[in-house]
Amino acid sequence: MEKNTKVKLASDPDDDKQHHTNTEQDSIILNPNFEDGLNNWGGRGCKAVLHESMDGGKIVPLSGHVFAAATERKASWNGIQQEISGRFQRKRVYEVTSVVRIFGNNATSATVQATLWVLNANQREQYITIANVQASNKDWVELKGKFLIHGSPSRVIVYLEGPPPGTDILVNTLDVKHARRNRPSPPPFYENPGFGINIVENSEVRDGETQPWFTLGNCKLSVGQGAPRTLPPMARETLGAHKPLGGSYILVTNRSQTWMGPAQMITDKIKLFLTYQISAWVKISVGASGAINPQNVNIALSVDNQWVNGGQVEVTVGETWHEIGGSFRLEKQPQNVMVYVQGPAAGIDLMIAGLQIFPVDRQERIRCLKKQVDEVRKRDIILKFSGLDESCDLFPYIVKVKQTHNSFPVGTCINRTDIDNEDFVDFFTKNFNWAVFGNELKWYWTEAERGKLNYQDADDMLDLCIGNNINVRGHCIFWEVESTVQPWVRQLNKTELMNVVQKRLTDILTRYKGKFKHYDVNNEMLHGSFYQDRLGKGVRALMFNIAHKLDPSTLLFVNDYHVEDGDDSRSSPEKYSRLVLELEAQGAAIGGIGIQGHIDSPVGAIVYSALDNLSVLGHPIWFTELDVSSRNEFVRGEDLEVMLWEAFAHPAVEGIMLWGFWELSMSRENSNLVEGEGEVNEAGKRFLDVKQEWLSHAYGIINDESEFIFRGYDGTYAVEVCTPAGIVLKTFVVEKGESPLVLLIDLSNL
Repeated sequence: MEKNTKVKLASDPDDDKQHHTNTEQDSIILNPNFEDGLNNWGGRGCKAVLHESMDGGKIVPLSGHVFAAATERKASWNGIQQEISGRFQRKRVYEVTSVVRIFGNNATSATVQATLWVLNANQREQYITIANVQASNKDWVELKGKFLIHGSPSRVIVYLEGPPPGTDILVNTLDVKHARRNRPSPPPFYENPGFGINIVENSEVRDGETQPWFTLGNCKLSVGQGAPRTLPPMARETLGAHKPLGGSYILVTNRSQTWMGPAQMITDKIKLFLTYQISAWVKISVGASGAINPQNVNIALSVDNQWVNGGQVEVTVGETWHEIGGSFRLEKQPQNVMVYVQGPAAGIDLMIAGLQIFPVDRQERIRCLKKQVDEVRKRDIILKFSGLDESCDLFPYIVKVKQTHNSFPVGTCINRTDIDNEDFVDFFTKNFNWAVFGNELKWYWTEAERGKLNYQDADDMLDLCIGNNINVRGHCIFWEVESTVQPWVRQLNKTELMNVVQKRLTDILTRYKGKFKHYDVNNEMLHGSFYQDRLGKGVRALMFNIAHKLDPSTLLFVNDYHVEDGDDSRSSPEKYSRLVLELEAQGAAIGGIGIQGHIDSPVGAIVYSALDNLSVLGHPIWFTELDVSSRNEFVRGEDLEVMLWEAFAHPAVEGIMLWGFWELSMSRENSNLVEGEGEVNEAGKRFLDVKQEWLSHAYGIINDESEFIFRGYDGTYAVEVCTPAGIVLKTFVVEKGESPLVLLIDLSNL
């Protein structure tokens, strides 16, 4: 998935309770309220003018006496601007606040965006999206966002842009001040969380009554018999032993729209910040339509009329019941919450059995996973000592073992501007042993215009990683989603496209031969088909095979999203497995399976089920772009902890890549582990704590067989032995393996 260099961080009105103040800070914008006319301001490709009012007095300033307008705009990027070179500090987070509206060209609504233009020391231009807002011609609205400059650019300009040509951008104020760190919210307190208790009433319709269920639309509800009497597997994994289900199900008929189905209000049963698992059995029948195509079934929530995905599954007509599973979490108090089931085409009857919605005890899950990790990731290590002084029988040889480095791959996404910040580099090199580039290796970055190649950014980043013994994944050679393909590539005919595809493979695999340990060959093939549609079904396997011939040393991956969370029927584990098998049947040299892991409210049983399904393919599985998101740093840390332990506990998973860690360098809001000015937040502390738990330690004495035995993870160790003659320090490395490892340590050379 794309990592956006145009960083967006819009404000949340609920943050006002803990909003910082900047009254003591001087603005780095000169004349922010236009009280000194247009001094220090100018038009960017257009004119800037000053007004006391417009439109016959209908438009007046929200504050002060005047406002500015960017007018005679010929392109969307035209707007009002001010240069801030020399007035900002690098590595400092700034907040932009502006009051804006639009006027003219019959436009009633348009996006207004605050953008930073940066001219770097190497004369490379960079555009950073700060924030955007939907502005109208009726009222003033506030635009607010943050930015951070890592390096020491030659010039920096902040400007507003966005509406279509001919539409004026009106600006009442535009200010930029140092954004002080908000005080983090405390960890949520769950009073009587009710872990494992179903909050859906009459989910089994045992007495033939459908109350309190009601219909969306004019469909009909009735009760049928013959549903499974056991919980679906993912619910069973979480809940353990459970009484049998009653065998009844809700039958929905007379459906004339896809959204029609059963619904129930659950507003008063939802507790904020708890993670809820959703589980049910579903089935469809043809009804009067005669449709036979697979149908999507979705369990959803309407939260104050906003759709929240609770899980999706693709269902075929027949006698088979299908498991549907998902999860959700609410972080703002809702007025109304309704759960409903929808999806199949009009005329198709829908059956739902045993719908469960229950809060999950994730800490209990982690405790179980830690026991599993001991079996999956550790091995017996026998330190066999020689050179012991047998004349000192009464002196015990005390052994202290400390693991200094776990060799399990834990990496992160970085981008070129990040590495201009020495604080970022310090955290990166100390806490990660793998890296992936967010954009800098993608084709739209390395060849935005045909024939104009840019590998300098990737080269700089690769040099940093190699210099710090950090392995690197290559992301990505191609991307199947059409919107990510450069315009010049989209315009090529079939022959020209095949030629540039082969050239792209040759260029990148030859230039970096042996340097990237992995490549994502053709990103997101379950969600796009640009190259396959134009070059035929065999082109995907061809990409893998050409890449393998050019660099046999690298593992070639498939890579896709929503595989692990039940949220997207297009990328279910079953469909992902079919894709891999189809490619291998065409001879594709697939070496690994990438699960991106952009996940919300993760539930271990759902993630683990996906891993189990994919593991039968026999390829190593990597989480390639893992990130989690929560406004509460403690909840965010728990989300990340869940995913780290689920991955580490599964024997098929061979690596975890985070999709960034630094504020304003990530594509998702509320996902960072480190604040923009270098402070490790509560989620980051949880991450570091888990990393510490993945280091083995042992303490004791050498036994009568001159051995010291312990269980430990793969990686590098230091051992300290206290002998009659003094302290002996040794280091050793534990490689991956299942059988006991015997290491010989000679103490005679003290």
